[in-house]
Amino acid sequence: MPKLLLCALALCLSLPIAVNAETLTSGVDVSHDQGPVDWAKVKGAGVDWAYAKASEGDTVGDQTFATNWPAMKSAGLTRGAYHFYVVGDSPKDQLANFTKHVTLEPGDLPPMVDVERKQHPQRRTAMIADLHEFLSLLKAHYGVTPIVYTEPAFWNANFDGSFSDYPLWVAEYGVRAPRPVTGWTGWTIWQHSESGKVLGINTPVDLDHFKGTLQDLKKLAVPGG
Repeated sequence: MPKLLLCALALCLSLPIAVNAETLTSGVDVSHDQGPVDWAKVKGAGVDWAYAKASEGDTVGDQTFATNWPAMKSAGLTRGAYHFYVVGDSPKDQLANFTKHVTLEPGDLPPMVDVERKQHPQRRTAMIADLHEFLSLLKAHYGVTPIVYTEPAFWNANFDGSFSDYPLWVAEYGVRAPRPVTGWTGWTIWQHSESGKVLGINTPVDLDHFKGTLQDLKKLAVPGG
């Protein structure tokens, strides 16, 4: 059996059974942890869309983003960029850091904000207010609604139900369906594995399902693509 077909089959076998037989569209998300990525091979393995880490907090940039970003587009993947949110850093400074690295074009997916860690002590009310500010700033800058990425236990312990206007990207592994996240009645994207194997990526990688078709996903993108 050809190597490409074997890898594509391995990717399919690593995915959970489709939830309620819904249409699910496969994606990955990467950072510097994955090292160099051959995006043409990733596309050939059956991956339709991908996100790459661009920035973290108010100063850090991902050293692989400048290479990943154009390569994803060249390979024909629907692409998106994400920011690793740092609790306690200024929302305005985090916006400046992300926008310094990311210029979105028509057809690009909306920014994703990774909220999974409490890096600095901060009162819950301030955490909620700061995250609302950051998401509002992102939306105003790019003209699309950002996606919130989180893990159920962390979110439910630290945030509230006031973020339901933003699509939910939930991370939970080894389950048939992720647990509820306060504020949302369901998920838009589910990161169902952190140890996937995909041709073109030499390390374990996060695997994701979008609930819908690729055309449905593109409805979230920057208009004009």
